Amino acid sequence: MTTATRAYVSRLAGLPVFDPNGDRVGKVRDVVVALRVGTAAPRVLGVVVEVVARRRIFVPMGRVTTLDPGSVVLSTGTLNLKRFEQRRGETLVLGELLDRRVQIAESGRPATVVDAGMEQNRTGDWVLSRLAVQEPGRLGRRGQLHQLAWDEVTGLALPQTGQGAETLIATYRELNAADVAHALQDLPIKRRHEVAEALDDERLADVLGELPEADQITILGTLEEKRAADVLEVMDPDDAADLLAELSNVDRNRLLELMEPDEAEPVRQLLQYTEDTAGGIMTSEPVILTPDATIAEALARVREPELSPALASQVYVCRPPSATPTGRYLGLAHIQRLLREPPSTLVSGVLDDLEPLRPEAPLAEVTRYFATYNLVAAPVVDPQGRLVGAVSVDDVLDHLLPEDWRERARRG
Repeated sequence: MTTATRAYVSRLAGLPVFDPNGDRVGKVRDVVVALRVGTAAPRVLGVVVEVVARRRIFVPMGRVTTLDPGSVVLSTGTLNLKRFEQRRGETLVLGELLDRRVQIAESGRPATVVDAGMEQNRTGDWVLSRLAVQEPGRLGRRGQLHQLAWDEVTGLALPQTGQGAETLIATYRELNAADVAHALQDLPIKRRHEVAEALDDERLADVLGELPEADQITILGTLEEKRAADVLEVMDPDDAADLLAELSNVDRNRLLELMEPDEAEPVRQLLQYTEDTAGGIMTSEPVILTPDATIAEALARVREPELSPALASQVYVCRPPSATPTGRYLGLAHIQRLLREPPSTLVSGVLDDLEPLRPEAPLAEVTRYFATYNLVAAPVVDPQGRLVGAVSVDDVLDHLLPEDWRERARRG
């Protein structure tokens, strides 16, 4: 086997996996080990590899020929594509060992597992032989870091109690929200809730938006009510409304009361509309400008990083007030048109007077509207001529696809 003699698991996460011909197979998502009785180092069984359509499969360590800081190479391109399911007695290193609280055997001092090193023994088997553990620090500083043999640490054979999630979350730092959502679904339920609890509000809000509704409700229900309300505040209003619509009236109203009034109001407005209508799938926070705004101001607004590409594709011009429901809706301006005009030009001078959608327009009508005008976003205007929101193409797709499309994508 032409491979490094030792590898730290956190550094393997996300590495590309190649077959013998150099074709990319997928990427490493975790390492599977079998814990042993007593102080014997766990045997490494294999790696969890994410292949096409986010399917996760198991690859035995015997199939790994190269393991280095840049890639993992397999001995064969023929793989069992059955979806990985964790068996009894198997432990995921990233998912279940990182952030575990342990004791350093020599000193008896508490510490937290921040990484694990695996190496090949004389018989050719891979074992989890080393642990990187960190002692608690003082005054917010990091404590001392130790590189210890597996048998120099105690506490890993006990049931999981008080496990944090900081190190695991660090391995998710470079992933987009959809990938974190998929990773979360593959964790044991208890661990999933620990990670959700440790994510900051904005990151958790983004991840919740990528989860199936059942998982959203379950995770939201594990949070303290004030924290749940805080997360709902930073979600897109349409995503928050969709989630709250699945709760009981009592739970929904209690969470809305705990939210800041300015954040709760657009969500309340969206909850008034019937699901699968333009009003039911729109967001109430598109880019809205007054008639005296310049193109320079419009371009500055669409550069805001929190805007989705669809919502950043156009701006809507309305008379004050500029929060939905606005004053009279005047029209929209596409970003392509804005880029072709002098920055000092008023946006109101380059408007497209495209007929807007009505809030009660059914999903079929919304879909035809997008197809007819080749749009990625569209205005929704009420009978009083006020802009109440905008529908984006991703909203339409979410409602056209089967309810379990995210789960189907995860299963491949």
